[in-house]
Amino acid sequence: MARGVYVGRTFRVVMSLVVGLAVLAAAVWLVAGDRVVLALAGRMAAQNMAADRAAELPDGLHLAVCGAGGPMPDPLRSGPCQLVIAGRSVFMVDAGSMGARNMVRMGIRPGGLTAILLTHFHSDHIDGLGEAMMLRWTGGPAKVPVPVYGPPGVERVVEGFDAAYALDAQYRTAHHGPDVVPPGGAGGIAHAFVMPGPGEGTTVYEADGVKVTAFAVDHAPAAPAVGYRFDYGGRSLVLSGDTAPSANLEAFAEGADLLVHEALSPRLVAMLGEAAGAAGRGNLVHVMEDIPGYHTAPTDAAAIAARAGVRRLVFVHVTPPLPNALLHGVFLDGVADIFDGPVDIARDGLLLSLPAGSDEILSRHLL
Repeated sequence: MARGVYVGRTFRVVMSLVVGLAVLAAAVWLVAGDRVVLALAGRMAAQNMAADRAAELPDGLHLAVCGAGGPMPDPLRSGPCQLVIAGRSVFMVDAGSMGARNMVRMGIRPGGLTAILLTHFHSDHIDGLGEAMMLRWTGGPAKVPVPVYGPPGVERVVEGFDAAYALDAQYRTAHHGPDVVPPGGAGGIAHAFVMPGPGEGTTVYEADGVKVTAFAVDHAPAAPAVGYRFDYGGRSLVLSGDTAPSANLEAFAEGADLLVHEALSPRLVAMLGEAAGAAGRGNLVHVMEDIPGYHTAPTDAAAIAARAGVRRLVFVHVTPPLPNALLHGVFLDGVADIFDGPVDIARDGLLLSLPAGSDEILSRHLL
């Protein structure tokens, strides 16, 4: 038999087998496809319901980014929201939109929130507060409202969200019953602290080896505004909140393992301003001209990190949005010349772990 004829017959046999298997698979799928999908969905649901990432983490200090963006819509970054897990305590720092939902997606239970801390009261830092308080209540179920710490003014913010969610709380208790959603656990309780002066820190929380210190930053005219330092197990991290370059922040970041600092690229924001002008949107031109003055450029944050001797720098409140990694080089231009440690442009789901009694900084993504 000629070689060509043999190859041709072999090819036809193989193709017949492939087509037959495909037809068989299609027939099986038509009969049992829904059952397969439901089985997979049930398995995923069981895994998600059982997930308790905070309890699974090793003893130490952990940063889980539930929102790495700012006020501009960003496909990779939700509104400002950071989770700090210290031992068995879980803190949410700022409650931007989608932050609480991302917390669930990361496998960290909202019902386990110890407290919420607000850095200031710009809308993008508080617009998810109602949802965070609601999910903490129903996910517990919590019997007492979540403590919400912040500078003076936090009382008005919490009171407003409590009022807005009051009818929702009534509906949920009426529907599910007080044992499932205890009426006394809805909402939050505001804890305003005295605004610290330059060089001073206010201890906001101290228990179970965890110490949280608030310090003033410069975000005028949005005032008061603070950052927070967390210390636990010999490890430390500092969150800037929104601020222009701040000597006070630099002092409180001294020797920290992590500096989690907001960052705005003046070049990219100027580009948006030019685009707004070309589109005849004068109000946005003005906004783009204003905002660099009360935020921090990546190179300025890098200089603060270098002088403070921090070990790793993490950029959050990333402004403007960076929908493509090709823009990272522009955003980070000059940073490596100033700070020689690791640098992250955070996106939602980043987890950085500082195991107690160690000098390791471990990194992975949960989304």
